[in-house]
Amino acid sequence: MHKIKEFKTFILVSLLFIPFSIQGQTVCTPESRARLEKALELLPTLDANSSKNELVVEIGKSFMGTPYVEKTLEIPGPERLVIDLQGVDCTTYLETVVTLARMAKEGKNDFETFEKELETLRYRNGKNEGYTSRLHYFSDWIAVNQEKGILTDITEQIGGIPYENKPTFMTENPQFYPQLSDRENVERLQNIEASIRLREYFFIPKDQISAHESQIQSGDLIAITTSISNLDMVHVGFAVEQNGRIHLMHASSANQEVEISEKPLHDYLAGNRSQSGIMVARLK
Repeated sequence: MHKIKEFKTFILVSLLFIPFSIQGQTVCTPESRARLEKALELLPTLDANSSKNELVVEIGKSFMGTPYVEKTLEIPGPERLVIDLQGVDCTTYLETVVTLARMAKEGKNDFETFEKELETLRYRNGKNEGYTSRLHYFSDWIAVNQEKGILTDITEQIGGIPYENKPTFMTENPQFYPQLSDRENVERLQNIEASIRLREYFFIPKDQISAHESQIQSGDLIAITTSISNLDMVHVGFAVEQNGRIHLMHASSANQEVEISEKPLHDYLAGNRSQSGIMVARLK
């Protein structure tokens, strides 16, 4: 018990006095646990006949206004399963909503199942086996979770064209990632980057989104590709149809909260030079 208290004190100091409670390999604040419990209480009230896409939209909207906070997964020490619903970035928002939608479809709403399902989604083999087992690149996240049978990358079938995908940003910039001060982690991640380059990828260029958006459904996962050569994606979220157009439901760094984009997805990307297009995935 004393060792746990000492470790909690270390985390408090390291993270500017943000209080974390530790359960095994999971980190979750009391506030986040309370927020999660509210989300879990919502699940049994949802229509059991809803599709996973419909559940994604309804659950995703329940997080509207949640503050945007970046790098919530980057805590000191060994890799832990971080559950932080007080503040989300685009990826943790997406992972939380997907996990809850999958649970709702399975008729489950307990913390332990959420913990297990989130770990399955976030890590390469469905298990936290250290920092490099986390799916850091979202193109890799899509491909690996397709292999797990969780989703299908539908980009090619709805009109996508080949996408050259050679991400090396993390290993070229280890100074941004404390865990990459460990040379072994850098070498492992270099091998992962090499394996990503071996796959075939497709994307819909941003000037073609309006021509294909009729094939995108509300609740589909949207990953925004980039013209930056050593990155794969710069943002993720969900498709939401409004007034006959597809918009983006996402954790916005610009507006610092979860929101639905004011502009349709096509127009949303048009104004950003570094955003080149989209990949689209659908839950099974």
